[in-house]
Amino acid sequence: MIAKVASFVVYGVDALRVDIEVDAYKANLQSSFNIVGLPDMAIREATNRIYSALSSGGFRLGLMRIVINLAPADVRKEGASLDLPMALGLLASLDHVPSERFGQYAVVGELGLDGTVRSVPGVLSIASGAREAGLKGVLVPEPNASEAAMIEGIEVFAISSLGQAARFFTGEEMLLPHTVDRKAVFEQSRSFDVDFQDVKGQGFAKRAIEVAAAGAHNILLIGPPGGGKTMLARRLPTILPSMTLEESLETTRIHSIAGLMNGHQALVAVRPFRSPHHTVSSAALIGGGSIPRPGEVSLAHNGVLFLDEMAELPRSNLDVLRQPIEDGTVTISRATMSLTFPARFLLCAAMNPCPCGRLSDARTPCTCTFAQIQKYRSRLSGPLMDRIDLHIEVPAVNYQELKQATSGESSETIRARIEAARARQRERFHDRTGLYCNAHMGPREIKKFCRLDASGGALIENAMNNLGLSARAYDRILKVSRTIADLEGFDEIDSQHVGEAIQYRTLDRAK
Repeated sequence: MIAKVASFVVYGVDALRVDIEVDAYKANLQSSFNIVGLPDMAIREATNRIYSALSSGGFRLGLMRIVINLAPADVRKEGASLDLPMALGLLASLDHVPSERFGQYAVVGELGLDGTVRSVPGVLSIASGAREAGLKGVLVPEPNASEAAMIEGIEVFAISSLGQAARFFTGEEMLLPHTVDRKAVFEQSRSFDVDFQDVKGQGFAKRAIEVAAAGAHNILLIGPPGGGKTMLARRLPTILPSMTLEESLETTRIHSIAGLMNGHQALVAVRPFRSPHHTVSSAALIGGGSIPRPGEVSLAHNGVLFLDEMAELPRSNLDVLRQPIEDGTVTISRATMSLTFPARFLLCAAMNPCPCGRLSDARTPCTCTFAQIQKYRSRLSGPLMDRIDLHIEVPAVNYQELKQATSGESSETIRARIEAARARQRERFHDRTGLYCNAHMGPREIKKFCRLDASGGALIENAMNNLGLSARAYDRILKVSRTIADLEGFDEIDSQHVGEAIQYRTLDRAK
């Protein structure tokens, strides 16, 4: 008899339904176990896991000829999440489990040799896909149950073993749907181990980071080693606005697909902070694989991507950031598919002003030649620099600043101002879907919301002529000016806001 079990595999951030068809019957001379439908090596190896799991559960197969088809057959499948549904389909094909209820539920899970069910990635997308497919419920590994239960409108059952799943379908074991308090999970502790009060001095850099956080602007910190660039960047998430539930679900989906959800973690409730090493490859940065997986730019979605020692990255790796920064998405194309991942992140980068790092340090003379400095800075292409709104000098901190007892405002105080500025932006863009921050404004929004008075217009015209700014840099200055006005509570942009925004273009002024 042919049995059918519904399951899902993840493509991009979405789930694709896979109907598992199992045909098993007694063999006279030799057993065979074939899986068809473009399985990868992990799925083909499932034959051994299924045999051992069934044997551990007391199910003896004997000589059998088994064929499992993964439909649709023309789409490649990968991963071990189809182990459990294939085993259940095999039991149903042999009349050990009734198949009448299979059409109501989706099943996912990796099998251990002893029949235990292990966690799998992408469960949030799978639960969402099952709901959209009109299924009643989904059976998931117990460690993934809280994550799957974040999707409303579908019953989630936590499964710990193959035997338990079989008893669920036979009716021998009644399972209650797994539930979570979504509000309690989302409102879990958001305490940070670091605070802006830890940073001594650097008042100008702190102000620039506050502006960047208020409008989600990209920022580059330039200064000698030990000046506090990394220290400032790691405290940027502490002043960002709290995530909405929608943002949290988007971020959780990506982290789940990448297998980064820890244990029974149900939700990513704080904004991610990704800090890849400067030896990161372009594939790891953007995403890749035969079936593409999210890269660092997508893992930083709704959070911060920090690139320390930015000038040490190969120029080819840096230039692949241009499209995600501009569009907020990244599209990865392969011969058989093209997948799009969200990548709306705040880029925070840090670099030395020269190869030796001492160009802007008044205490230690720089040993670099002019040609060396130009070659070092040329690793950052003009188009990429145009996409970074704020270029900030972070000078070395002197002894008087280090010995101060207090270091200024706390992250909580700064975050309150940023929340107020973001509230003004949400109100401004309430009728524009997907637009929440000034940094994401397009030409129409800039024209409407970034109007300048005569003095502001004259100031930016002078900057354009003297600094040779591009049209994109002009737009960036207007966006930053709008954010500064929001922080100050102004409805209109005045010349002071424009002047401050121009000051944040250090590399342009250094030409």
